[in-house]
Order: sequence, then structure tokens, then C-alpha cells
Amino acid sequence: MSDALIQHPFMSQSGLATCRDEDFVRAMLAFELALAETQEAEGAIPAGTAERMREHLEGQDFDRRAIAEGVASGGNAAIPFVKAGRAALPDDLKPYWHLGATSQDVIDSALMAMLMPRLHSLDSLLSRCRRVALSLMRAHEKTPMVGRTLMQQALPITFGVKVAHWALGLEQARRRLAALAEPGLPVQFGGAVGVHSGLDGPGWEALGLTVMDGLAERLGLSAPVLPWHTDRQPIHALATALDAVAGAAEKMALDVSLMTQTEVGEVAEPAGEGMGESSSMPHKRNPVRCAMIRGACRQIHGHTSVILNATAQPLERGLGEWHAEWAPLVDSALLLEGVLEQAAVLLEGLEVHDEAMQRNLRITGGAIMAEPVTRLLTPHLGAEQAKVLAAEAADQARRQGRDYAEVLEALLASRHGDLAAGIARVDLEAATDPALYLGSSQAQVSRARDWLEGG
Repeated sequence: MSDALIQHPFMSQSGLATCRDEDFVRAMLAFELALAETQEAEGAIPAGTAERMREHLEGQDFDRRAIAEGVASGGNAAIPFVKAGRAALPDDLKPYWHLGATSQDVIDSALMAMLMPRLHSLDSLLSRCRRVALSLMRAHEKTPMVGRTLMQQALPITFGVKVAHWALGLEQARRRLAALAEPGLPVQFGGAVGVHSGLDGPGWEALGLTVMDGLAERLGLSAPVLPWHTDRQPIHALATALDAVAGAAEKMALDVSLMTQTEVGEVAEPAGEGMGESSSMPHKRNPVRCAMIRGACRQIHGHTSVILNATAQPLERGLGEWHAEWAPLVDSALLLEGVLEQAAVLLEGLEVHDEAMQRNLRITGGAIMAEPVTRLLTPHLGAEQAKVLAAEAADQARRQGRDYAEVLEALLASRHGDLAAGIARVDLEAATDPALYLGSSQAQVSRARDWLEGG
């Protein structure tokens, strides 16, 4: 399968450029060298060992094809990598290479180190989305539009409050992800069965934990309470945080795509040469960015499911569960980065057609305002008669292309002459004006803006 044609277009290209095979090999090497430096600092290996290892290995051209082939026999890339690294060292350094570590320490730590820059990029993109969403909220806090439930017209809202909900979803997810990224993802170091068995010399009972803490500092990761070989809560937390961002982005893209429909036309994706074109229909302007966002998010949801189902792992080493996490975790981060790149551009260039919003508010002939009209008439006609009259007037207004308030006034005059005299035209116009029936929309925008700006 061609990744370049099928998978990679949904991902961040800058992210992909930092998550290649050679980058993972470099991350595994960084773990091993940092391990030697930490052990040397604690007196566990001779002085000068780490620097000599670095001199021999930093310029080493590791055979990535051979490492890949070695996965079939060892089950992970660390085993052939460690063999290759040891083979490249002089005999007096070999005993100190990979000392006290196990392959899971290498793989988990390398993955965490490789993902940290991606989390920083995700945070930057989410902050960018927040800034442009705040601008849209300010511009459209009073722009009335149709609120829809079960895909049908319901009551008026403002476009500003719709954007506020998109922004809140993204920002809540950003803060959840930031809570993991700010302290750093956790380093992994436990040795063969998670109790630092390779570092158990006389008086060294706690050396393994000390080395774990120092290793975390050198790699820019956090120090966990204990090694987490089969305690996959860190991976569970990371995967679900990524998925939460994906869910918020997908919600926005779904709303936008529905609003771009030809018959609705309330917004449009940013225009651009070739953007949204069809292979056979020249007139079309497809919501391609929304499609790319939603396609990537669906993949992230699937990857999250794999990781969630691998959370419970047996004894002291996962048997397939751990192995199943690697690709979904990295792919989720790269897909999400691609999603947010698209989302930022989408929001920044979103075309808002408020005239279409006004048109759609009138499309039912005023039926969308039948609720406030019913409330106005109920004290005079009773609930049932008020509801019937409000619906009949809306139907006539729609079929005849007339103003809802005008039709209401005529019906009241013809059927309830005495009552009509007691209900002013200004009251009818207020009850049928969507801009005067927006509930707490404007207050919600204000409250959401305060919360977003406070973050």
C-alpha cells in the first residue's frame, strides 16, 4: 500500500518529517546514551564511559533495514538495535551498553521522547484555533441563524454561540492534553521485570529509581512513581486525550460541512486554486478540508479503540498488547496534527454568509417563531387554539411568501376581531423577529470568551 497516496496526506507533513525510521533509531540511541550518562553520574559505571560511547555511536550508520528484519525474531526494534550498538563498541565498553535496561525501556522511552515535540505542536495549533475562534465569536455574537435539532429547524441562535461551542470543545481538549505535556511524558526504565534487576549491587537497592529519575531529566521527560511496563495508564491517558481533541475538531468539521450544503449555504470553506473541485462536475465546491478532518478523526477513533483494548496487560510484560500500541499511538498524533493544521486554515478563512442565515430563518414562512407567537397568544386564546393559529399563520406565510406578522394580524382580525384590537402590531413583530428571540446566546458568547481568554 502506498502510504504517500493513502495515509500520509491526512497527516502533518512537518510531523512526518520528524517521525521517520531514522528518527526513532536516533531516539533509541538518545535513551541508551542518556542511560550511560546517568549511571556514570551515580558511579555505577567507570568515568568517561558515556562520552566514549557517544564518540563511537553518534556517527554510526545503523542499518535500519537490518533492524526492521530483526523485529520478526525479537518482537520489537530495540533488540536488533541494541545488538547493532553493542557490535559497534570496543570490547571494554560492551559490558556497560544497555546496562540494567530491557527492550521495553528503550521502546517506550523513545516513543515518549519522539512524541513530545508533536504535543507542543498540537498545543500551538489549538491555541491558533482558539485565537481565530475568539475573533469569529466577537464578529458574530449578534448574528442570528437557525438552531437545528434532529437535523430540522428548531429555534434561532447566533452564529457566535455556535463558534463558542466549537472553541470550548477544542480548548477543553487542549487543556487536557497540556496537563500531560507540561510535566513531560513519562520515561520508562525498570529493567527485565520492572525492579531494576541489573542494578542490584551491594548498597544499590534504590539505584534503579535514582537512575530512572536522572534519565527522565536528561531526556526531557517526567519521572513516574514506578516503572510502568504493564501499567498502561500513561498510554491510556495520552491516547484518550488525543481522541478528545479529535472529537472536538470533528464536531466542528461536521457542523461546517452541513452548513456548506448548497441548499443551506450559510458558510463556505476558504477558497483556493483547485480546492474542493470535483473530477467530473465543474460546478462543485466540495468541503474538502472538512472531509480530510473527519477522515483523519475516524482513523484516530479507531486507533484509540486498539489502545484502549490493550490497557490490561499480563504480569510483567505485555504479550501483543504492548506491541499493538506503537503504530496507533504515533499515527494518532500525526493524524491529529494534520487535522489541526486543516482546522486552523478552515477557521481562519471561513466564509460566513449571514444573508443566507437570514434567508434560512425565513424559509419556513416564520414557523421557526411559532413558539414565541404561541406564548403571546396563549393568554388570550388558550394553549391549544394559540398553537393552531400560530401554525396556520406560519403555513400561510410560507405558501404565500408573506410576512408572518402580517398574516397573523389578518387571521386575528378575521377570527378574533376583539382580541386583535388588544394585540399591537409591534408585539406581533417582536414575537416573529428571530433577532429578538435568541435566549442567552449573547451572554453565552461573553461567558465563553472570558473563559477562553483566561486560558
